[in-house]
Amino acid sequence: MKDVLVRVSTALLFVAATLFFAAPAHAQGGAALFKAKCAPCHGADGKGDTSMGKTLKVRDLSSEEVQKQTDAELTAITENGKNKMPAYKGKLTDAQISDLVKYIRTLKK
Repeated sequence: MKDVLVRVSTALLFVAATLFFAAPAHAQGGAALFKAKCAPCHGADGKGDTSMGKTLKVRDLSSEEVQKQTDAELTAITENGKNKMPAYKGKLTDAQISDLVKYIRTLKK
């Protein structure tokens, strides 16, 4: 019985460690994707203070207006594009788009 408890405890510890260390990996993945795909227009801070962002009149991703949108709404915009923003459906995986939405949440003012 003691052997079973040790194995179960070890398995639970492994699962907890995996979940703990996986969360930052998603944030880092979202940050890298944002830098590559979004920052040229939205800027590193998401505020849109780039020459391209000003020309295209992109939204400030840290604004209350954007942050109050649901994850589903932000996902749909990322997948399908909006106005002059390109669509990323088929260019990014669902997991990558989810990581981007999670990263956009970190830009909140």
